[in-house]
Amino acid sequence: MNSFVTLVHGIGLAYAAGLNLYAAVAVTGLAVRFGWVSGVPSTISSFGSWWVIAMATAIYLVEFTATLIPGVASAWETVHSLIRPPAAAILAAATAWHADPAIVLVAALLGGALAITTHTAKLGMRYAIDASPEPVTNAVANMTELGLVSAVSVAIWHHPMITLAAALVVLVALVMMVRLIWRALQQVFSGRWMPAPGLMQAPRASEPHTSAEDKL
Repeated sequence: MNSFVTLVHGIGLAYAAGLNLYAAVAVTGLAVRFGWVSGVPSTISSFGSWWVIAMATAIYLVEFTATLIPGVASAWETVHSLIRPPAAAILAAATAWHADPAIVLVAALLGGALAITTHTAKLGMRYAIDASPEPVTNAVANMTELGLVSAVSVAIWHHPMITLAAALVVLVALVMMVRLIWRALQQVFSGRWMPAPGLMQAPRASEPHTSAEDKL
């Protein structure tokens, strides 16, 4: 049972890292540093060092700022397709490092696969949001993401089963939302989307003028 719980811990941390690696490391480090979590393996407890927290926080702030800029946000997320999944797999393996070697291997495989899924869903959402020319939607997305990453990174050590189940439900909802958004955008870009009747009416000035002679 302990091995299974350790596996869930690793998968949960990989889930958070797939969304945002630097936020997951920073929040985990703060949780360890201030005693918000207990029973963290020694391979992860090193995140509580101030230099690790400071470095992860600094990079996260750079990422937060960069993803407020349309175009730059999509480029940043695309580049991190090569960073987050393998890093998440390493975090999952590190979490289960003192368990049975088979558990370590499974943690790395499942953690990496789940991180690919969470990152891909986030990437699709970011591409859709980035179509808007203003930074408000990006800022809202960043804050929502930070809240989710923080909740998973801390709660996974207290209630691993419940947290992972809830996180997977959120992931399914996110994937469905991304699909709906992209379908709507495809309709708009292809010209197949039409406004509801009554939303667009011809101006009165364009109506043909009827003279008194025509009426007779």
